[in-house]
Amino acid sequence: MSEEMKHCGFVAVIGAPNAGKSTLVNQIIGTKVSIVSPKVQTTRFRIRGIAMAGQTQIVFVDTPGIFEPKKRLERAMVSAAWMGAQDADLVCLVVDAIRGRDEQTRAIIERLKTSRRECFLVLNKVDLIQRERLLALAAELNERGVFAQTFMISALNGDGVSDLEKALAARMPEGEWMFPDDEVSDLPQRLLAAEITREKLFHNLHQELPYALSVITESWEEKPDGSARIELTIYVSRDSQKGIVLGQGGKRLKAIGQQARRELEELLDRKVHLFLFVKVHDRLWEDSTQFSEWGLDFDV
Repeated sequence: MSEEMKHCGFVAVIGAPNAGKSTLVNQIIGTKVSIVSPKVQTTRFRIRGIAMAGQTQIVFVDTPGIFEPKKRLERAMVSAAWMGAQDADLVCLVVDAIRGRDEQTRAIIERLKTSRRECFLVLNKVDLIQRERLLALAAELNERGVFAQTFMISALNGDGVSDLEKALAARMPEGEWMFPDDEVSDLPQRLLAAEITREKLFHNLHQELPYALSVITESWEEKPDGSARIELTIYVSRDSQKGIVLGQGGKRLKAIGQQARRELEELLDRKVHLFLFVKVHDRLWEDSTQFSEWGLDFDV
């Protein structure tokens, strides 16, 4: 590749919930562009992370996990994931090697057969599985004839990720870069603040609260000293959930706010004044404006 020749393309990272898609994208980008938690369906909308490999720009589309949707939000999330795959130059199917070929993964592979997109199989968490089981899984998943290449990685510690990145870069079409070479994500800062806070809620509340809470950035004020004053509202669906988020005497909410503020200051490289409020909204998922903010289709 000559120095003058630029390449740029889109890679959709898809898979079942909790396969490690966001962890992989963050690992390749080298910083957090997508939140991570043990809860399923943590990623709600398509997030684009940008990686540079020499003169090649790879735009990763981190998508929500694909599963059998039942509720409006779930249908919108799964639709967003398939739209990301449809629009990409190449698709990476990330599979949790420990879970193996479950029903969700089988259904995704069947649909990929008709997508007419080049696909890579990415077996994740390979450091936690015996080699014999891993090779058998790779052979089984490749029986369908969908995948051009197979990669075995640990998204968490980075093993095998550089080989995957090099292979992706080699597949990107010639063309001008879509973003400046120092940009790592197209996620607006207002959404970043809300997503980082939602991640801290998940990590602190564990199984105490359903994943269907929402965090909205209500205001963002640029201060004369270069700092930012940010007000976020955490929406829950019942009064009992509000008490869980607040904790005794508001201590839990204060701890969550401190964790989110520290990470935002590190990511934004500036001082942040973060204020969190908790409100009950029992019809949150019937509000089309919320879906629009996330880039999701309300009527899917």
